[in-house]
Amino acid sequence: MLLVSLPGYTRRARPTQAHRPDPVEDLLSYPDFVRVLLDWVAWWNTEHHPAGVPDGMTPREAWEADPTPLEDVPEEQLAFFAMEDDGRIRKITTNGVAWRRRAYIADWMAGHVGTRARLRYLPHFDGRIEVFTADGPVRHLGTAYLAEAATPAQRRALSKVRESKAHALKADLKAAEKLSRSRYTAMTMPAAPLPRRSVTGQQAQEEISRAQAVDLAARALPDLIPPREPPPGWARPRSHLETTVPAVTDTTDTAVPDDHTGTEPAPDSKE
Repeated sequence: MLLVSLPGYTRRARPTQAHRPDPVEDLLSYPDFVRVLLDWVAWWNTEHHPAGVPDGMTPREAWEADPTPLEDVPEEQLAFFAMEDDGRIRKITTNGVAWRRRAYIADWMAGHVGTRARLRYLPHFDGRIEVFTADGPVRHLGTAYLAEAATPAQRRALSKVRESKAHALKADLKAAEKLSRSRYTAMTMPAAPLPRRSVTGQQAQEEISRAQAVDLAARALPDLIPPREPPPGWARPRSHLETTVPAVTDTTDTAVPDDHTGTEPAPDSKE
């Protein structure tokens, strides 16, 4: 009910092909939008009489008349609810506590350097985390905030860069789909289909070469830089020659004949 009445609502019913965005000067700033939204919620709960509420009561009157008992949760225990825990144990250092390769800091961390901690966080918000003790009974230490967060100007510039990159990728995808679609000429006689657009062999090779130049995996040269020799202290596999069993030799003292043939001299024969 509220969003439809505000300027800038994108799903408002409009005539066909007559999209006219609202002027920028008529749009609400974020603080003004929050104020309008809270005023509307207060009106709905305290002054409005919905048809589904019995006896013509407002939603607040119906809530207060409900006899269902309520349980108030202490504020210091709210950090235990609706948060995820990755199960890892970290230490608080002089740079804060590390999570997802980023540092989170807080004033209360002074004097807690070296404390083992576990983290809990909201599933869809990483601007702050809740730190708990990892040893002994679980105790909430405090809230930590992202260190060196980007400024609003940096976030706006980054958003523009990402939008331009997304538009470029969409244009490339649309062009690639158009080129990959094969169309053929009309035929009145049974024959092989003929493509409507022809390409030369040189054009095909140039496009293939450009695609291979962009593909980093195809350009990788694993043998360009040979591996270094391992340090001398490392264990190395033995070669085949070192693993062969040496031949057993006879170490007994034996007379070796002077004859190089290794045979004993023949006895003297009579003439």
